[in-house]
Amino acid sequence: MAMALLFAASSLAAQTATDPKAAMEAASARQRAVDAKAAMDAALAKQRAAASAMQESLARQRASVEQQTGQAGRSGFFLLPPPASMGAAVAAPAPAATDCDPLPAAQVDTLVSNAAKRQEMDEAVLRTVMQQESAFRPCAVSPKGAMGLMQLMPATASDAGVANPFDPAANVEAGAKLLKELLTRYNGNLPLALGAYNAGPAKVDSEGAVPQIPETQEYVKRILSLLPFK
Repeated sequence: MAMALLFAASSLAAQTATDPKAAMEAASARQRAVDAKAAMDAALAKQRAAASAMQESLARQRASVEQQTGQAGRSGFFLLPPPASMGAAVAAPAPAATDCDPLPAAQVDTLVSNAAKRQEMDEAVLRTVMQQESAFRPCAVSPKGAMGLMQLMPATASDAGVANPFDPAANVEAGAKLLKELLTRYNGNLPLALGAYNAGPAKVDSEGAVPQIPETQEYVKRILSLLPFK
């Protein structure tokens, strides 16, 4: 477009010597060409800036994973060996600090609503587990390597076909599916399902109750206290 305007400006310039109107048109055409080129340059600059910002964000995520799992220099998301039982079924402390902000409430609402509907589970339960696991931070990584909003362990993410555990939609879908499976396993007993999500179903099965692990006891107590129903 800018080249076409410049050509038009050049054509009009030949008439300027004898035609004042043509001179004004030529000047106007030149200005439009300059403006069009400036707009194109600005658009390209914005694209380059957006691409650079995306690369920096991905680099920060990789650095966060490497630092917190102590396995810098290895490629891929699945940096840790699989646990003995189900992936997220490992006692995991609160997520370590990360450099990403919590998701906006509206985005959390959408993620929770969609996953809860697909898994036919209560939205409040899913939301509260997410809050406890990651504080709604999609880049959260625990010292034991659990990742993302629902703190999926690498084996859980792999089993669920989650290529990128930091992708909010994929992470929440996998976490909701696991939580639903545990609720079904324990006949809708929420404390047992929560205990299994944190400490593993093997622990729950062996004790027939929420495992007597201080962290797991506090985990279950905290989530139940935050739910709108008791």
